[in-house]
Amino acid sequence: MSQFDNPQYFTNRELSWLAFNDRVLEEARDVHNPLLERVRFLGITQSNLDEFFNVRVASLRKMVTVGYTEPDAAGLTPTAQLHAIATEAHAMVDKQYTTWSRSLSPRLVEHGIRLLHPEELSAKQSGFVDRYFHQELYPVLTPMGVDPTRPFPFLANNSLNLAIRLQRPEDVGTKDKTRSFAMVQVPDVFPRVLRLPGASNDFILLEDIVRQFVGELFVGATIKETALFRVTRDMDLDVAEEDASDLMKEIQSQLKKRQRGKVMRLEIDAGMSKFLRKRLLKGLSLKDEPDDVYEIHGPIDLTVLGQLVKHTSGCDALVYPPFTPYLPNELASGDLFAQIRDHDILLQHPYDSFQPVVNFIAQAAADPQVLAVKMTLYRVSSKSPIIRALKQAAENGKQVTVLVELKARFDEERNVHWAQELERAGCHVIYGLVGLKTHCKLALVVRREDTGIRRYMHMATGNYNDVTANVYTDLGLFTANAEMGTDASNIFNMLSGFSEPAYFHKLVIAPLGIREFLLEHIRAEIAHAKAGRPAHIQMKMNSLSDTEMIEALYAASAAGVQVDLLIRGICNLKVGIPGVSDNITVHSIVGRFLEHSRIYAFYADGEELVYLSSADLMKRNLSRRVELLFPVIDPQIKTQVQHIYDVLWADNVKTRVLAPDNSWQRIDLRGVTKEEAQATFMAEATAAQHRQEQAAESAADENPRRFTPMKAPEE
Repeated sequence: MSQFDNPQYFTNRELSWLAFNDRVLEEARDVHNPLLERVRFLGITQSNLDEFFNVRVASLRKMVTVGYTEPDAAGLTPTAQLHAIATEAHAMVDKQYTTWSRSLSPRLVEHGIRLLHPEELSAKQSGFVDRYFHQELYPVLTPMGVDPTRPFPFLANNSLNLAIRLQRPEDVGTKDKTRSFAMVQVPDVFPRVLRLPGASNDFILLEDIVRQFVGELFVGATIKETALFRVTRDMDLDVAEEDASDLMKEIQSQLKKRQRGKVMRLEIDAGMSKFLRKRLLKGLSLKDEPDDVYEIHGPIDLTVLGQLVKHTSGCDALVYPPFTPYLPNELASGDLFAQIRDHDILLQHPYDSFQPVVNFIAQAAADPQVLAVKMTLYRVSSKSPIIRALKQAAENGKQVTVLVELKARFDEERNVHWAQELERAGCHVIYGLVGLKTHCKLALVVRREDTGIRRYMHMATGNYNDVTANVYTDLGLFTANAEMGTDASNIFNMLSGFSEPAYFHKLVIAPLGIREFLLEHIRAEIAHAKAGRPAHIQMKMNSLSDTEMIEALYAASAAGVQVDLLIRGICNLKVGIPGVSDNITVHSIVGRFLEHSRIYAFYADGEELVYLSSADLMKRNLSRRVELLFPVIDPQIKTQVQHIYDVLWADNVKTRVLAPDNSWQRIDLRGVTKEEAQATFMAEATAAQHRQEQAAESAADENPRRFTPMKAPEE
């Protein structure tokens, strides 16, 4: 037993995640953010919460069902966690809708952006809505009555539905003459936000149109009450790989079953009657538990706000100013292999363009000297240029091996599609190791050159997704380091076959080695501190929840090591515990871009070792996933990474600091210079682009093209 395993030293993972979502919600409440960006942040908190119920709450419910009662590191059983989650989640929902109704909605109206109800429409707008319903919506809508001959229908995850209490002619004279029950699903094949005619930003929600005309779907009946509701289901994929002879078929089968998972949450209009509530709970096999039912005072499912922002026009001042990533000329159109052969290259997305990564694979596909391309894919975009380049490489006769992670949560269906596309193009597609998700980001190009075979690599902290690369902060490294190249080949041999490399030269992978590698470095810092030498650990990650790693950091702090942690999301570690975590400081940055890069740096008695990784310090990453950790060797790039960390650590605008009471506090800006890391990086990228353009102009001025007048055409 460790001296640092006291449950009081840990925060529950789920409650820590809810605290992170609350920090996102704070961005929606921050008046310094552009108004429409605040609206967008509020929508993000909804999608975050939806996924939380889909997966995390679902997992805890399963534990309770099977009688699992073991407490977590913080001493909470699954049942206790569910009760604590419900308390926090209900408070969060109240805060979401207070933010909408009291702050954002009134401010939108001030700027001429209105979500209108039917009774607020002008005559012209009413006529438009009438035509839209009858010409577009009516043919698609399906009334669903519920009675002994018509069972309660299946309701898909996150679908929006209208519950209806109505009176039919045959009900008249009966005891319960207004107790007939029906439903109508709000179709998701139409935009939920509909722009109304006119020059202004007037909108109406699709469900309000359906509600207005719903009586036309029940001819002869009288509508007595309507109320919206939405169900959230268990969407966690449960794939028994050891028993699946064909993983792709098993994934496809589970995708069909997933939509029918148990209901985890029921959201209802706050004014819904007891009758409708009772019918829904019975039909959904739910008890009337206050933990499970969320009464909503506003539009159900605030992800609709993202659509509202998208459809709003003429409001450039209400969104972030546009930003164009920096793209060096030599990486835009030059020979990438020559550049990488000359020196390692670090890209910091989204401040540096993702295009060189696409170009790397595209050049490999076209280069006659390239023999093979190997790559891991976890999440890619719906129109991925990376996929196109890999297919082209196979068609050009290269040996193309692609590991497509079919179990990437909520991207399973897309990844199955891409795996099939790549196979049809002639690529060798593999699905990883049984029982492990392959989460590492690694591309390897094997090229025949005058000096022999050379390997070129790209390793990254983030996905090969050209869309999210514009909004996620990540680091990627191009290198032709021979030892790393050998390690990369061994990794792909391990993933595609039965190879078990005896050792790796430079790269470290999970689940085989990252945990112990980091623990060794932490122990080394502890030894330096105990010997009276300077000792410092700097880490940046998305989440910190692995108990063993937290205990190691506690041990480092207790020994006098300064520990600085940048953690965007979950943090199960506590600060300020006397003799345990006095020397640990935790910052969290929530801003325009989602902080996604992972950096692990150690002072190492002045050697200053720096590593980048695809892995967070979570048990799943260190023990149940194939992850990659790679060293930064080039001194200039090491300085570059340290600069990135220092700028992030100096941020005092978007940073929250973890306090001993487990709250996250903003930094007091009175009398200090404001430092906003993401704004600094954007300014640096813009300045680099400007210098490049000035250099190009100067070169053109110094070497003007000789002017040759055009000859007049001969008569």
